[in-house]
Amino acid sequence: MRRGERRKPKRFVRTPGGRSKVQFLKKRTDPARCWMCGTPLAGVPRVRPSELARIPRSSRRPNRPYGGNLCPSCSRRLIKLRARE
Repeated sequence: MRRGERRKPKRFVRTPGGRSKVQFLKKRTDPARCWMCGTPLAGVPRVRPSELARIPRSSRRPNRPYGGNLCPSCSRRLIKLRARE
């Protein structure tokens, strides 16, 4: 491995046959972020897209307008702005 290069995290697992084997784990994803201010979104799980598809839709994101895209303060600000137009 070259200098500065990263590897996947690994775990040593004992097989049923008694041998020790290396399993490479998937890296944890970055948290979902608000597209206006960039803060991490609360209520959105930090999982890979393939795992997110297995989670019920009600658990994937907050059930409000712009839920999963904007943080509560930015969505409040945007809704007020749209109402004033």
